[in-house]
Amino acid sequence: MGKKTQKETKENKKDMQQAQQQEIKSEQKGKTKSEKNTQKEHKEKVKDNVEQEDKKVTTKKEQDKVKTEEQDKKVTTEEQESSKNKKSEQEKIEELNDKYLRLAAEYDNYRRRTLKEKMELAKSAGEDILINILPVMDDFERGLASIDKAKEVDAIKEGVLLIYNKFKEFLKQRGVKEIEAKEKEFDTDLHEAVTKIPAPSEELKGKVVDVIEKGYLLNDKVIRYAKVVIGE
Repeated sequence: MGKKTQKETKENKKDMQQAQQQEIKSEQKGKTKSEKNTQKEHKEKVKDNVEQEDKKVTTKKEQDKVKTEEQDKKVTTEEQESSKNKKSEQEKIEELNDKYLRLAAEYDNYRRRTLKEKMELAKSAGEDILINILPVMDDFERGLASIDKAKEVDAIKEGVLLIYNKFKEFLKQRGVKEIEAKEKEFDTDLHEAVTKIPAPSEELKGKVVDVIEKGYLLNDKVIRYAKVVIGE
């Protein structure tokens, strides 16, 4: 009976040891599985972090690429605008230069044409006057031819007076007018004093008492001063 009890005790003890070992193995196995799960989670987490970093790097690279492309595009646009502005300025310079050359050529042509016209005008300036004087010359020649045949002095005087009035009218038509001087106040703008004499009367003191040579105006401009004698 005692031996049987000892044997049972040993067997129980052995079972207990086996159970403890089994429990230890089970704990170790669970611990190993848990560690594996933790390692797996850690690996997955590291993998996720790496992927996120890769995405960040890729995104940054893409952003840098886009930024670089935008900068290159901006530089290209600025260069194009600068080139366009330079071309526009060059075109303006060429246009101004062309206008200057045209203006210079036109002025040179105008100067030559004007000079030619002045030379022609100088050559024929008195042509119109001479043409209109010729009839007066003809009248003088006819008057001279008739002097020898004339028997009356009055007829000769009448002919000379006719020629004189005709010539005087011709001068008037050309704007020539006689300066009135006799018994007028002395005017240095119209008269040239040749000498002074005692005034015949008190009223003629400081006035023109005699005209030695008549003066004339051409369109109100003095072309010859009247030579006069002043009373004092």
